[in-house]
Amino acid sequence: MKTTITPRVRNLVLLLLAVTGMLFAGAGTASAHAALTGSDPSSGVVVDKAPTQISLTFSEKVSTNDDSLRVLNPKGKRVDVGKPSNISGTTYAIQVRSGLPDGTYTVAWQVVSADSHPVAGAFTFSVGAPSKTTVSVSDQDVGGGLVGGLYGFGRYMSYAGFIVMVGGAAFVLACWQRGAGVRALQRLVVSGWFSLTAATLWLLLLRGSYTTSGKFGDIFDLNLLGQVLQTKTGAALVSRLLLLAAAALFIAVLFGAYDKREDEEKRDLTFGLAIGGGVVAAGLAASWALAEHASTGLQPGIAMPVDVVHLLAVAMWLGGLSALLVALYRAPADNRVGRTAVQNFSRIAFGSVLALVATGIYQSWRQLGSWSAFTDTGYGQLLLVKIGLVALLVGIASISRRWTGRLAEPAEASATAVEEREPEKEKAHASASTKTADSSATASAAASASSATTAAEAGVADATASAEADSDGTASAMGADPESAGDSKRAAQLARQRTAVDTARQKRLRDADPVLFGLRRSVLAEAAVAVVVLAVTTALTTTEPGRTEEDAKAAKASSSSSSSSSAGALTLDMSFDTGGTDGKGVIRLDLDPARVGGNEMHVYVQRPNGRAFDVPEVKVAFTLAAKKIGPLPVTPDRIATGHWAANGIQIPMAGDWKISVTVRTSDIDQTTVDKNAQIG
Repeated sequence: MKTTITPRVRNLVLLLLAVTGMLFAGAGTASAHAALTGSDPSSGVVVDKAPTQISLTFSEKVSTNDDSLRVLNPKGKRVDVGKPSNISGTTYAIQVRSGLPDGTYTVAWQVVSADSHPVAGAFTFSVGAPSKTTVSVSDQDVGGGLVGGLYGFGRYMSYAGFIVMVGGAAFVLACWQRGAGVRALQRLVVSGWFSLTAATLWLLLLRGSYTTSGKFGDIFDLNLLGQVLQTKTGAALVSRLLLLAAAALFIAVLFGAYDKREDEEKRDLTFGLAIGGGVVAAGLAASWALAEHASTGLQPGIAMPVDVVHLLAVAMWLGGLSALLVALYRAPADNRVGRTAVQNFSRIAFGSVLALVATGIYQSWRQLGSWSAFTDTGYGQLLLVKIGLVALLVGIASISRRWTGRLAEPAEASATAVEEREPEKEKAHASASTKTADSSATASAAASASSATTAAEAGVADATASAEADSDGTASAMGADPESAGDSKRAAQLARQRTAVDTARQKRLRDADPVLFGLRRSVLAEAAVAVVVLAVTTALTTTEPGRTEEDAKAAKASSSSSSSSSAGALTLDMSFDTGGTDGKGVIRLDLDPARVGGNEMHVYVQRPNGRAFDVPEVKVAFTLAAKKIGPLPVTPDRIATGHWAANGIQIPMAGDWKISVTVRTSDIDQTTVDKNAQIG
């Protein structure tokens, strides 16, 4: 039977697209996921001697290319030589020309973080004395613009395609095996496959420009494409394409050989298809986990399989929900989805929600790290929005479960009951005038609705019969060929009229069951909220995690370290991480007047969000390596929460001193950080 898109469904699709468009229109540039935690020279520092190399330390490993690190003189000309190199762990360096003249220099970087997102920034330092510079030190617009928007849309479509394809196929196998023969469900799953395939190819083309120049013209640069294929993200996208080839074979079997089997034979084939489809679905989910947030940071060995489970649970719930919606609205009346299928999906959805809660709690802890990050970081605020939407979705799902409990079985019972009630409705309409006033009004209203539908069908049937008679008469009188233009036009008209009659009948039978009608409405509301949840989830994958954002705040304070006021006081900011569950923070050390002789020192220990950090012990040591002096230990006294101080600290001579600070956050967790500073 030929299916048509009703105005209601068409308007729904347009509404969902509009909501999605508004969500993307309101999204800003994707935040970076790797933070600059240190540099040598530091940001804003004035050094006496020109450095031979510039080093930058990030919060995680990054990918670099020939132009990732640049050093510019006051006139904006590059003074770096060679290529960036990884000198240790997360520290990267670039060599500079020897004998740089005095003035202010700009260090700019653009790298790709370990979770596949680009990051860029810049800072300045001076040799001898600061000078005017023509270079802007504002952060570079990386990952934004037209290419960034297109890349974000491609990510959304890839997630949507995965969810629809996996969830739709799972719904057919696990909930409604007779649905394999429903054309609308077939189109849904196949459209999910096409969306994921097209989006993957699109992301592969955009990737090079997205992480480098951001220019639309570079999308088709084969050199950039070759570089992308050598990266972790490029390998993940290629692997996804190979798995999609296997998914195409699975879909062909599901809607081909499987659909043609008898019910007994289907049971034997279901297990094999479920195993094969599950392996392919898990592989597709792993293509995200291996290249994005889960692959870096804390506990990647646990985070990646948890991320796979999370994605599969989302697909089983939201993808199955989309399949159920299509089945409720588009399945023919003689193959209506029944109570057993809906209850099967309800159980699967409940299990998926439990899996989402468990994996979501772990992911939230891993990405945020503290309760304050919920409100103090963009990632945490967006996560609160998602939690609220999921709670709303679960609430609507509980309404759907109530309708499910009242849904009739088997499917044919409703259609038979409606057809048997038609003569009774006509009889009630004929005798309505003999009833009392109150019962007459009620019976008349019911009969009018029924007779209106019957009359409409009768009118269409009369028109069909008339058209057939006219067609035969015209053909006989004129002796026209049956395939003449006139007959073809009338045949098309007849086909449309028959389709209208059939559609009206199917809709009447479908709407006659009030329970099924209520279930369709609640599932439709679930699907609408699910579209928004998917958009928020996509935004989360491109938003800087709370832990990293707090590291970036600490790094910003650290990069502004050094220097002194007009009185000669010295202030140093140093980030630390003792490795415990609550071991990250920032140390601010003030030394006054930072000269030979007696000095007063204050040490402030803060959390990444700026709040005082109550640690049990702080120790400081001064070392002048050039003169082989030190380390000179200093044990400051605790003044208040996060505040330690010491007086009468003796600095024997001027020089480039290394100041080391040891912080202990628990009985076993401690670390030592250091920074050089000119004293005297």
